[in-house]
Amino acid sequence: MKHLKKRAVIINAIRTFFQNDNFLEVETPLRLPSIIPEAHIDSIDTEGWFLQASPELCMKRLVSMGYDKIFQICKCFRRNERGEKHLPELTMLEWYVKNENYHDLMERCQHLIRYVARKTQSNGALLYQDKSIDLNHDFTRLSVEDSFLKYSDTTLEKACARGIFDEIMGFEIEPNLGIDRPVFLYDYPASSGSLAKLKPDNIKFAERFELYIAGIELANGFSELTDPKELRVRFESELAQRKAAGKSNASMPEKFLAALSKMPETAGIALGLDRLVMVFCNLTLIDQAVSFTPEEL
Repeated sequence: MKHLKKRAVIINAIRTFFQNDNFLEVETPLRLPSIIPEAHIDSIDTEGWFLQASPELCMKRLVSMGYDKIFQICKCFRRNERGEKHLPELTMLEWYVKNENYHDLMERCQHLIRYVARKTQSNGALLYQDKSIDLNHDFTRLSVEDSFLKYSDTTLEKACARGIFDEIMGFEIEPNLGIDRPVFLYDYPASSGSLAKLKPDNIKFAERFELYIAGIELANGFSELTDPKELRVRFESELAQRKAAGKSNASMPEKFLAALSKMPETAGIALGLDRLVMVFCNLTLIDQAVSFTPEEL
């Protein structure tokens, strides 16, 4: 009960934070006829449509229609995701801002975490397991390339060439991130750029970051790619990977791609609310951060 009470405080704090910053809270459909093609995320189908893995398709269409600052707290669904930090039905916070980039996102994300800490009486230090995590000072910013040099015995370039980027990240780098201070891990290789814009001065990297606290990935944000032609190429690559792996495919999200041509420069981020509750409640299992797990239904 005490965890669910703190969860309610956290959700209320998030809403207040964005309302105070003149964001519009929006609601978009959970069930869609087409979704973003992703090679490694399996959607849940329902009568020929799909439950969203993220609300980004509709939220970006709203930005394309002229909505400057929007946020949403909603349910998202992913097939075959279950573990200590994973649920097939999760709660996501997403927000999008016109004329900002991923550096602006990091700043607002830092302010949000500190605001939630004050509202939950965590204030300057967050206690997680046996660690005291400093929230008073600026969160650490570490490039992916430098993280390989600091925590791995190989370089980013060699890991990508050998196809072991995700393995090194998961087992050698991520457990070391955000142990004494939250970390923004930024500038991912272009191949891991998802829907992020590539850096203009070095297209080997994407303007993407992830937030880590106590070794737990909490958020994924980037400067949005707004070129529909380039994004179509990326989607086609993801669909080809799914086909090669024998996975089912949805149709291309044509209405989203059409809207993208009207989308201004935008920054967007997804933050896992269940994991945020884990961190602020000092929990090791995501099961303890929700009212019911799938196994209890």
